[in-house]
Amino acid sequence: MADSRDEPSGADNVGTVTTQPTAEATPPPVVPERGAPPPPTGVLGVLVREQSIIVPLVAVVAALVIGGVLIRAQGVSPTYAYQTLFTYSFLTADGLQGTFEKMVPLILCGLAVVIPLRVGLFNIGAQGQLMAGAIAAAASAHIMRDAPGVVVAVVAMVAGILAGAMWASIAGALKATRGVHEVISTIMLNSIAAGLIDYLVNGPMKDPASAYPASFPAPEGSRFVPLGVVPIGLPIALVLALAVAWMLRRTTLGFQFETIGRNRHAASYAGIKLSGMIVLAMAIAGALAGLAGSVEYLEIDPYRYQDGIAGSLGFDGITIALLARSNPLGTIPAALLVGALRAGSSNLMFNTGIQPEIVDMLLAITLLLVSLPIIAKLIFRRHTAKSSALASSWGS
Repeated sequence: MADSRDEPSGADNVGTVTTQPTAEATPPPVVPERGAPPPPTGVLGVLVREQSIIVPLVAVVAALVIGGVLIRAQGVSPTYAYQTLFTYSFLTADGLQGTFEKMVPLILCGLAVVIPLRVGLFNIGAQGQLMAGAIAAAASAHIMRDAPGVVVAVVAMVAGILAGAMWASIAGALKATRGVHEVISTIMLNSIAAGLIDYLVNGPMKDPASAYPASFPAPEGSRFVPLGVVPIGLPIALVLALAVAWMLRRTTLGFQFETIGRNRHAASYAGIKLSGMIVLAMAIAGALAGLAGSVEYLEIDPYRYQDGIAGSLGFDGITIALLARSNPLGTIPAALLVGALRAGSSNLMFNTGIQPEIVDMLLAITLLLVSLPIIAKLIFRRHTAKSSALASSWGS
């Protein structure tokens, strides 16, 4: 009879796992999808992976080169022109302050375009939203003119935020309820805002002491006095850029925005209320643009709403957003560049005789070149969709 110690009983083997030394497991090789081209390597691979940085840089450089050719055609050295432009914008106190002052509304208007872009919307109405915020700030500041300056400034900014949010929500509601394209509605709202505000500054809100159509000035104590060359609005804009980036990356609301922007049908299937999110995204965008308008009213001399207070800031926000590749943090360097060009344009004319519209041309070329990859992607996506439809119906 065999010794029971040599053959353990089955009861003793219950739950026992025998391990044997094995070679270290290696992950299976990645098999590319059938028909898919291999991922690019080397320099091309770097260009593809870092295109969010490389494309804007190439667009800016190309715009400066093209602009240099046109400047040379006017008999001025491009090197001297650009040196004059950027030396004034960055190396003089007045120019640096002007650059920073331009950065504030540019960052805020850029964010007002970035947020809808992440939801799949194109907000062309930052101009009208900025104007609505500025006139609301002017009206509230005049009504509260006897209150302490800090209270007047806070009320004016809140009024600008609410006015901008309300103005943008109109386009959001039209999109959500009636399917009206936001590009059409926001462009129309820009014109409506311009006409309505023109009536106000020529009528009920006109300052009788002003020789030209303008609102009552902001009370002395409510005006934003710069800290050296740094305007008060700049820290506000920088903090909001960080806050928007955090919101889009770290919050449920940001996740819902991103999901809608990537696949609206999947977002709806997941239970996200598309109509509410569309209106909310436009309202937040309008609030940022409205804040830009109220800050312009409180920060820029003569501290009143008058014709031209908005300039092209709202439209420049589109350039900022596309240069930033819809990245909230990218609006900061983009606004720095555009602000420097805007701040130095008048000095460029005085020193070289070149018309300041050369800056508009540079920004237009930059916007065109930055938009080309987006346009190409849309074209090829549609072409791919058509090819797929033809292939699926072939022989059916």
